[in-house]
Amino acid sequence: MASPSRRLQTKPVITCLKSVLLTYTFIFWVSGIVLLAVGVWGRVSLAVYFSLLDEKATNVPFVLVGAGTVVVLLGTFGCFATCRGSTWMLKLYAMLLSLIFLIVLVAAVVGFVFRHEIKTNFESNLNLALKDYNVTADRHSEAVDTIQRTLQCCGVQNYSDWERTEYFSQKGIPQSCCKRPNDCSEEDLKDPNKAKLKVFVDGCFFLVMSTMESKMSIVAGISFGIACFQLIGIILACCLSRYITNNQYEMV
Repeated sequence: MASPSRRLQTKPVITCLKSVLLTYTFIFWVSGIVLLAVGVWGRVSLAVYFSLLDEKATNVPFVLVGAGTVVVLLGTFGCFATCRGSTWMLKLYAMLLSLIFLIVLVAAVVGFVFRHEIKTNFESNLNLALKDYNVTADRHSEAVDTIQRTLQCCGVQNYSDWERTEYFSQKGIPQSCCKRPNDCSEEDLKDPNKAKLKVFVDGCFFLVMSTMESKMSIVAGISFGIACFQLIGIILACCLSRYITNNQYEMV
């Protein structure tokens, strides 16, 4: 049996670790809410861009929402495990944190590796959307119009891309390219020389990529920060479990 003085030294350490881990778990729980919010924000703010990507890429916001939900549930479990002081629950908490940490890292690496493929895919889909553009308000045509109005751009590389489309032979360059919609007649939009003075001349591809990269960098930064933050929880949970186990042995 360990001396009473040693047991008295161990108990304050356990109490301190419990307090720190509870504080961490609360912050971790809040970070889950942040992930949920970022996932919803990403889905809403990038919806028009995702509509011109493959279905796999459009699942990114849903992955963040799912991850946020898991983090909230795991944070609740971690709080319960800490309050109970159960060693097996604390070890399970640390293992689950490690698993989520690895999943987030793998997801980040995969996203980084395939970023060029996403760019190529978006460019080809944007070209296809221009080729099939019509005024029947299909999903891709609406996305093209929204992008051109929002980013003040026209075409993929520049406004002349529209000259190679079937729509141009019928109605010219779309109204969504106009700098001032009231100052664009169909006659002007059918004449490339006149249209050059009336529409945005810069293409949309590079503007879309820079916009998506800036917003996705926010999403990636928050996700990576939360992943690194989990390392603190893993260490705290393991330390608390170890001290509680040692304290139990000292009392025998």
